Amino acid sequence: MKKTMMKKYAVIGMTAMMAAVLYGCGGSAAEAQQALEQDAQTAAASSAAEDTEAEAAGESEAGNRLEQIKAAGKIVMATSPDFAPYEFENISGAGKEYAGSDIELAKYIAEKIGVELEIQAMDFAACQAAVTTGAVDMSLAGYSATPEREESMGLSHPYSEEADDGKSQGILVKKERAEELSTAEAFSGKTIAAQNGALQQTLLSEQLPEANMETIINVNDAVMMLTTDKVDGIAIATSVGEQYMENYPDLVMSDFYFEIESAGSVVAVPKGEDELLAVVNEAVDEAMEKGLYKQWYDESLELAKSLGLDV
Repeated sequence: MKKTMMKKYAVIGMTAMMAAVLYGCGGSAAEAQQALEQDAQTAAASSAAEDTEAEAAGESEAGNRLEQIKAAGKIVMATSPDFAPYEFENISGAGKEYAGSDIELAKYIAEKIGVELEIQAMDFAACQAAVTTGAVDMSLAGYSATPEREESMGLSHPYSEEADDGKSQGILVKKERAEELSTAEAFSGKTIAAQNGALQQTLLSEQLPEANMETIINVNDAVMMLTTDKVDGIAIATSVGEQYMENYPDLVMSDFYFEIESAGSVVAVPKGEDELLAVVNEAVDEAMEKGLYKQWYDESLELAKSLGLDV
């Protein structure tokens, strides 16, 4: 803006000099005045255009979330810390601290950008809302890529601690009923718990429409409901279900598995933030290629077990 003002005053000054020359060379005072006014109007119009252009450039830079993150010196992440070993509260310390393989990946992303990581804990549905409204810079909470999420969020390349074998999403049931509940038809009329806003909720409604859905906020609550026969099963990621099986020997994964096109989890960022998503993808790809995510998962699994958490 300061530079634009200097240009404007320079143009007006030159116009005044030209008017004086015109008047001195025999032109009338009226002609000199008219020339002065016309050139002043031109200078003002040019200045206004440059101001608008500068403001637009400033707004464009302000609208780039990656630049905002760098300027703030931190990246804000939303997560639902009830999903060990991916994200959970580390209760071994004095203060509130979060751990998990997703938390480590988030730290890796922050390090790649060159900023600190700020974690905001909330329930799963709130995490998604925070991303879609732009209240946070990103969210890691065990997201799977779905068409619905792709419409409202930017989704990263997938990451996972293991390769998918076509059985990544299934239903956790009681061992005594595993033979009975082994097909899609067997779940007709049965009550299945699914986390609100999670991929499993969509899979359940689309692939088992005859089942009754019990929407839950916390997977741990769903496990309690299953063990006390309040629900017949839990729609869950197989890797998570298998961890619960270690702590609850009377639970097993059903022989029925949901059909799913993409395997692994994704990082969610606000829609349209392509520069930020590009850096996130670089970090995700590096973590997978170097085997870092698998390492973080194994370490987080051991930590969660040592804390007595359900994993």
